[in-house]
Amino acid sequence: MAAEDYAKLSDSEKKKEDWMNSKWRPMMGWSYMLTCICDFVVFPVAWSVLQALTHGNVSSQWQPITLQGAGLFHLAMGAVLGIAAYGRTQEKLGGANNGGIQVSQPSTPSVSAPAGNFGAGTASATPSAPGFGSSPSATSSAAPSSSGSTPTAPAFGSVTTTASGKPGPAQPDHPEI
Repeated sequence: MAAEDYAKLSDSEKKKEDWMNSKWRPMMGWSYMLTCICDFVVFPVAWSVLQALTHGNVSSQWQPITLQGAGLFHLAMGAVLGIAAYGRTQEKLGGANNGGIQVSQPSTPSVSAPAGNFGAGTASATPSAPGFGSSPSATSSAAPSSSGSTPTAPAFGSVTTTASGKPGPAQPDHPEI
C-alpha cells in the first residue's frame, strides 16, 4: 500500500490493518505458554488416564514432544520472545505508542585522532589524557626520555597518574627486573 493510500485511511481502518503487526508479540507468548501447559501438564495426565482406562495400569510415561530434538523448540521460542521483548523496549524508548514522547539518549564523548598517530586523540571529557600510542607525560610513569637514557624514578612525594589523569599505584624504588 502506498503512503498516499495509507494517509487516506480512517483511524479504525488503520487499526484493522495493523492488528497483526501490533499483536504478534503477545500471541507468540500466549501460544508458547499454551504449548508448554499442554505438553507438560495436560497431555501427561491424559496419557496416564488413557492407559489406566484401557489396560488397567500405567506402563509408560508421557514423552514431551517439545523436548524432542534436544529442546530446540524451547531455544527457538526463547530467542523469538527475547528479541521481541528487546525490540518492543527499544520502540517504547523511541516513543512508539507512547503519546509521541521522545526520550532523549545520553550523549557520548567524541574522540578525535589526528592522521598518522594511531590513538593519540583524546576524549573531549579529558582533554589532557594521552591515548594509546602517544608519549606519556612526565608524571605518568618513569619512562625513558627520547635520548635513550635510563628511566628515572619520580620525585619524592609526587603522585603518579594513569593515562586518564587519576592517581595510580605507588611505584617501588627498585622494581625487580
